[in-house]
Amino acid sequence: MNIVLIGAGNLATHLGTRLVEAGETVVQVYSRDISNAAELAKVLNARPFDNFHGLSAKADLYIIAVADNAIAEVVKKLGQMPFEDKLVVHTSGATPSKVFGVAPNLERTGVFYPLQTFTKGKPVSFSEVPICIDAAQPDDLQALESLGGKISDHVYKINDAQRAWLHVAAVFVNNFTNHLFEIGHSILKKQNLPFEMLLPLIHETVSKLDSGPPKAMRTA
Repeated sequence: MNIVLIGAGNLATHLGTRLVEAGETVVQVYSRDISNAAELAKVLNARPFDNFHGLSAKADLYIIAVADNAIAEVVKKLGQMPFEDKLVVHTSGATPSKVFGVAPNLERTGVFYPLQTFTKGKPVSFSEVPICIDAAQPDDLQALESLGGKISDHVYKINDAQRAWLHVAAVFVNNFTNHLFEIGHSILKKQNLPFEMLLPLIHETVSKLDSGPPKAMRTA
């Protein structure tokens, strides 16, 4: 596929890099900040843009990888372009497919959601990242499944409702857990003890999740 990547943040950086590693071609990178677009485009051997009217109409897939609150605005702008026959997807776990309703001329739409937290400069084993897909048309769903299979060993077809609950669960196990780590860090800091003392316990607790459900792993 020839791909246009809309966004140049953490997710766009990791996803774009993995797609190129898998043999896909990212032809353009868009960002409101041209310096951000240029930085990622250089890595991906693509062209940077900060104007939607500069986007190519010849790509096969347009991936929206921006903050959730910016997705609708991007969809509206894409809806003003001659992209009626192009596949446009977003990468959000919390945004329903109905967001594409703001641009009814976009007939081929879907979701390509990598379930992971991404940090620039920190490598991620993409083969282990669940890729959650959905699409308005069966052929596009098949295409997204094939694309997902090139970058991950775990591709799931899930609908909007399932994805919303998945996102909630992800917030609990990621953000809430991190908050507990922060509390533990604060307690030890007040006692002049290093947080590193808790790391073996944390690692062991997480590793047990490979052996069974969380409730069965709990200890007093």
